[in-house]
Amino acid sequence: MKALIQRDLRVAMRQRSDLLNPIIFLLVVVTLFPLGVGPEMNMLARIAPGVIWVSALLSALLGLERLFRDDFRDGALEQMLLMPLAVEWAVLAKIAVHWLLTAVPLLVLAPLLALLLNLPGEAWGALWLSLLLGTPVLSSIGAVGVALTVSLNKGGALLSLLLLPLLIPLLIFATAAVETAANGLSPAGPLALMGAITVLAVVLSPYAVHAALRVSVN
Repeated sequence: MKALIQRDLRVAMRQRSDLLNPIIFLLVVVTLFPLGVGPEMNMLARIAPGVIWVSALLSALLGLERLFRDDFRDGALEQMLLMPLAVEWAVLAKIAVHWLLTAVPLLVLAPLLALLLNLPGEAWGALWLSLLLGTPVLSSIGAVGVALTVSLNKGGALLSLLLLPLLIPLLIFATAAVETAANGLSPAGPLALMGAITVLAVVLSPYAVHAALRVSVN
């Protein structure tokens, strides 16, 4: 599994434009949003959790399509399905690489995004924790959608249609956690629900991806 993670990281570093596009998209959306809704600070603070999380979700979708795309085109995906290593471990390695390349920059930029949207300081911790708990779900559930559409020539639009309804509960709990903290209350409830969703997604998604890949390859 470690060798697979190192391999995918080396391949990703050769395609730096694919790495930078989600980050640039995230920064552009969050930077331009105050210009569209106006400079009123209280309004920006109210909508900040939703704006940051919707931007994070959409930027994660930008990087998802390449998760199995190149391996499918060059035949490596078929080899992965024939490896003596359990396919679920290989899938988990790819999910981990996607999380490292998309979520870690987001976690680093989270304070800057909160500052740009005038999010109250007491909610910064809840925002960071919500991103830490929620981004593995984006990568895990996203991998299932990619596995179902990897054999299609233009599966990007279908991928969004498949994933967005599944990710709405995560979006609701994440924004609720940040808004609760901004109001001076404990965000433990929504964060606990997000933690439960994350555990289920990380544990079950490799099996779902394995089944979806076999259907797509065959």
